[in-house]
Parts: sequence; C-alpha cells; structure tokens
Amino acid sequence: MDFPSRKPEKVETPKEILNSFSISPKEVFKSRDYMLLYENENQLKKLEYSVEGVRELNTLGIIATCVGNDSYDFLSRFFAPSVGLYEDPVTGSAHCTLIPFWSERLGKKIMKAYQTSARGGKLFCEDLGERVRIGGTCVPYLDGWIEI
Repeated sequence: MDFPSRKPEKVETPKEILNSFSISPKEVFKSRDYMLLYENENQLKKLEYSVEGVRELNTLGIIATCVGNDSYDFLSRFFAPSVGLYEDPVTGSAHCTLIPFWSERLGKKIMKAYQTSARGGKLFCEDLGERVRIGGTCVPYLDGWIEI
C-alpha cells in the first residue's frame, strides 16, 4: 500500500494522557494521532489505558511505540476509542506516522515493524519522503454477498 507520510511533531504531554495511561511515555508527538514513545517492549506490552480519559482528547487515535528487538526495527500498538475500537490488531494508517518517525531516528529507509496487539501483525515499511509504502500479510475478515 502507498500512503501520504504524516511526520509527527513533538508536543507537551496532555494531562489526559498522563491520567489515562498506566505507564507515562518518555515523549509525546502529534500528527493526525497522538504518538506515545516508550522506553522498551516490556512497557509497550504492559500498557493499559482508561477509555473515558482518552475520549477527552480530540484525536482519532493514539499510537504507542518503542524501538524494536532482534527481529523488528520498531514495535507499536494503536488505540481508537473515539470510534469504538479499544485496540486495533494491525493499523496501516498509524504507520503513516510511525515510518517517517522511525526512519529518521534509526537512519533507515526500509524497516520491519510489528504491531503487538493480541493478534499481532508484521509489516514491511519503506520511507519514500512525502509518501510511505506498507506491506504485509492480511487475514480475511468477512466473506459474503450483499444484494441491493
């Protein structure tokens, strides 16, 4: 998939984030979504949040991320309670923000990513400057017919 890049800008941590997440982020960034940077994979996996507190933020979603491990360049999670989604299994649109951020931090244009939801998902990412390229495998969600 080929999407526009959304490079995040560093912002002050909103009180709603400090009050709603079980672990305070190291840094906070914003593009379309807030992006919370964590120290390590352990923090990212243990992270929990209060839906009510996060709904007070005027944002579609919240990305949580950290540097990767031996297998992946970076890891992430995506929460979107504003649209009724506690946690999305794999989120292509979040990677429009993650790819330019990690590309700059790691000095790499091509990266492997993993979204650490319960189902999880591997993504292949490329920073093309104004655009990002995202690839991976998919899981069928629905099969059926609609008659109009």
